[in-house]
Amino acid sequence: MTFGYPVIDIVPATRDDTPLILQFIKKLAEYEKLAHEVVATEDILRQTLFDGPRKYAEVIIAYCQRDADGPRIPVGFALFFHNFSTFLGRPGLYLEDLFIDPEFRGLGIGKKLLTQLAVIAKERQCGRYEWVVLDWNKPSREFYESLGAVPHAEWIIHRVEGASLDTLANM
Repeated sequence: MTFGYPVIDIVPATRDDTPLILQFIKKLAEYEKLAHEVVATEDILRQTLFDGPRKYAEVIIAYCQRDADGPRIPVGFALFFHNFSTFLGRPGLYLEDLFIDPEFRGLGIGKKLLTQLAVIAKERQCGRYEWVVLDWNKPSREFYESLGAVPHAEWIIHRVEGASLDTLANM
């Protein structure tokens, strides 16, 4: 029994989950103090995750139930996609976002989401599974490291976006 929620399910998101996915994205952005950066809409997410010619990412959603017949409560999500390691010659799995509603943290839901992604990575013959975490987010960093994740501080993320992306594309 997990604090009154003995049933925890992790399921792939569907097109009908688009409003829920956007809600989780906005909650995560608030937690990270980046709400002002969210420009995603339900239409954009539907197009890029479900309806377009290419699915750019996938989502799994965590649900809790007090009992098998009770209502399913969506409590968290993970959004991920494939990258590629030239050194390994294999695809990798990249976790872009993971979020659990605060009142459901500490119940093992984050671990279940991360474990499910590890299973997916193994099934798809990925050579690695990685993500980044904000340097100030000590609880998350400690949690990830307790699961065997190793920080790679020598790698510095570089990003081109917005006007800089436009400028680079037009050179």
